[in-house]
Amino acid sequence: MINNKETIFLKHKVVLEQMGENIKLARKSRKLIAIQVSERVDIARIHLYQIENGILLWLLVLDLIYFGYLELQDDSLKLGTDDTFGRELHNLDLS
Repeated sequence: MINNKETIFLKHKVVLEQMGENIKLARKSRKLIAIQVSERVDIARIHLYQIENGILLWLLVLDLIYFGYLELQDDSLKLGTDDTFGRELHNLDLS
């Protein structure tokens, strides 16, 4: 039997995975490696891996619950999707 907390986590897992993929694509479009980003942001490499792979982190789950309360859950999926700066960098590299 699935309890209430597991239902919340399952509901947000898909959102976390999509957000993580968008963040990873934005990092790669800027040709940054994970070690560079983790050092610049001052987080452990494993935490960056967890964020980019949608692994449930308590803080991100709490953010998603709060976004849901404010009815902004759909906006959270837009994170990193309209990456115009990354697209411009990619186009410059293709030329």
